[in-house]
Amino acid sequence: MKAIVQEGYGSPDVLKLREVDMPASGDDGVLVEVLAASVNALDWHLARGVPIFIPILEAIRAPKHRVRGIDLAGRVTAVGKTVTRFKPGDEVLGGADGSFAEFAVTTEKRLAPKPAGITFEQAATLNVAGLTALQGLRDRARVRAAQRVLVNGAGGGVGTFAVQVAKWLGAHVTAVTRAGSAELVRSIGADEVIDHDAEDFTSSRDRWEVIFDIGGNRPFSRCRRVLKADGILVAIGGPAGRWIAPAGRLLKAVMLWPLTRHRRVVPFVAKPDPEGLTLLAGLVERGTITPVIDRRYPLSETAEAVRLLGAGHMRGKAVISTR
Repeated sequence: MKAIVQEGYGSPDVLKLREVDMPASGDDGVLVEVLAASVNALDWHLARGVPIFIPILEAIRAPKHRVRGIDLAGRVTAVGKTVTRFKPGDEVLGGADGSFAEFAVTTEKRLAPKPAGITFEQAATLNVAGLTALQGLRDRARVRAAQRVLVNGAGGGVGTFAVQVAKWLGAHVTAVTRAGSAELVRSIGADEVIDHDAEDFTSSRDRWEVIFDIGGNRPFSRCRRVLKADGILVAIGGPAGRWIAPAGRLLKAVMLWPLTRHRRVVPFVAKPDPEGLTLLAGLVERGTITPVIDRRYPLSETAEAVRLLGAGHMRGKAVISTR
């Protein structure tokens, strides 16, 4: 089968289209024919060897998981003998290690049924970006109706979901993004928009109960100034293009967390959540949330999609078609 294989570390040029063996599902595995996948910042960072410990651990050998990609939507072709939730022919969405391929193996704990009313492309965007927004805002920040929520980095994959999830939860949403994405974030529900190149939101007189910080372009100390008393800052990784930014920024949040009882800084990484995927898919089917798909690529151009995302040129998600 065709797959995108990572050959070493460096620029996205290390991602090559190759013929590889079909993966084996095993007793607890689900073999999925991948019909769509999507690109995440994780793909960019892993290609470059970030977090910092990856090249140290694997300096003398190729990456352990050579086929890249983590988001998928497709059709089940085979299941292991212990799998009970899915059968061949089922349409599914979720996550798998190695989704930039014609077929991928995952587990039922990482999948949810794909509703008939959403496309495979839409479904492929939900696993990382959608779950990060849902779990970070609903579960970590516990956003409530009428709260003021600021989304820093609102124009990207996670950010466009975060704006819509916060609105679904009843919040008043301020979106921080570049000027070129202002109309986009307004169109998906942002109540206010701040151009991050023209205005520093940490110098604002406004205060927010929740800052959902995807951009990572302002120090935590300054962000905390614009949190209301007992507010919460949920830290999601760091800016693209910086070598150890994701690991370093989350580590800093971990260190600050016990020291900030008021105006808390909370690190966050999404986890597999089939119930959350089912909820998100239902919201998409009802039109409450609309995945923002900026560009579509064939499997052979995956490296270019990763390159543009890492350079900060992507609005919303990039989707990869494997067929």
